[in-house]
Amino acid sequence: MARKIGFYGIMIYVLYGFFFYVYLFHFSNTSIPFEYEGTKADPATFLNGRELVLSEDYSKIRNLLFFLSTPFEWLFYFLILLLGFSKIFHKWAESSSKFKWLHPSIYLFWLSLFAFIATLPLSYLSYSLSKSYHISTQTVSSWVKDELIDFWMNYGTLLIIVYVLFWLMKKSKKRWWFYAWVLSIPFTLFMMFLQPIVIDPLYNDFYPLKNKELEAKILDLANQAHIPAKHVFEVNMSEKTNALNAYVTGIGSNSRIVLWDTTLNRLTDDQILFIMAHEMGHYVEKHIYFGIAGYLFLSLFGLYIVYKLMHAIVKRWGRVLKIPKVEDIRSLPLFLMLLSMLMFISSPLSNLASRYQEKRADQYAINLTKNTNAAIGSFQALTKAGLSEVNPPILVKIFRYGHPTMLERITRLEEYELQHQKDK
Repeated sequence: MARKIGFYGIMIYVLYGFFFYVYLFHFSNTSIPFEYEGTKADPATFLNGRELVLSEDYSKIRNLLFFLSTPFEWLFYFLILLLGFSKIFHKWAESSSKFKWLHPSIYLFWLSLFAFIATLPLSYLSYSLSKSYHISTQTVSSWVKDELIDFWMNYGTLLIIVYVLFWLMKKSKKRWWFYAWVLSIPFTLFMMFLQPIVIDPLYNDFYPLKNKELEAKILDLANQAHIPAKHVFEVNMSEKTNALNAYVTGIGSNSRIVLWDTTLNRLTDDQILFIMAHEMGHYVEKHIYFGIAGYLFLSLFGLYIVYKLMHAIVKRWGRVLKIPKVEDIRSLPLFLMLLSMLMFISSPLSNLASRYQEKRADQYAINLTKNTNAAIGSFQALTKAGLSEVNPPILVKIFRYGHPTMLERITRLEEYELQHQKDK
């Protein structure tokens, strides 16, 4: 029976992948609507012929890898249970140490290692793709270093979660999901507080903006927005990518506005000021706190659904999956699989909320800077540097885009410019 179920699981994954291959490469339409042809949102006006072809090819492959990677994670955890590897990891943990309190950490190490090895080919394929299209400038050794940092960071974070989660499962079989959610609130806030000062520096070097003249302009803009900013940070991303970016990270006193050095090197001061105004818009409208609240709201229902599904699955298929009971460490792959599924299913909703916030930040930025040429130029440069699609397929937008499409962003700026000219 296990072989039959495993075969069906693999076939479903193959059919799923085939569907997205056909959709992305043969049926999706990424052309610009007729009414936008020749406008500043039309990629033909700011990309050359070669860049247009590269952008289309790169986006298709990258989108396919996205849709393949997350369900591959589900398939991996499913097969780990079905083929008895979870049971084997448990035996290895028991035989490795006489101390029971160490068994979960040993079990998690083997599960994490096998997951790392299984997903490494997809990760390398994504890196290789980015390298071949000249998006990535990262060396193989640097990429391997980042992958290893990811492994140990994920292991360390999961280790804390696993010990607390399974202790709660044993103490309260009916309410563990709620107590886990309550404890996740301070844990999430603590991790966000640590992000800019502990986690991010493991991957890159951060330092105050070197261009003091530009920093003065940014701080003046922040003063106009009543933001008590003292520094703007830059990060040396040119060692890893040609793409452009800027973002806000951290909470409270650890909040930082960060500019990639690629952005500093390739955009004008006015374009950078628009991007900074956009990030200030997130700060002013408290989007980071709304994001935290939304995440915690969704996680409450998510953990409850996982609780119900885990008990139902273990009760009906526990023997086939080699899970004796929910509170046993061998149920961890099932927990991770269900949580990943729910996050994927809920991503259209979270992306929709994110796109709304990004739209608001764009509006805030243009109202503050009133420089549509710089704003449009920055979006065109972002598209060019990352070989991004201006008008992605609808499923890609729903599941991948936390920002409005470039078609939407640039056309809104053009509409603002027309309205501003009429008001004059």
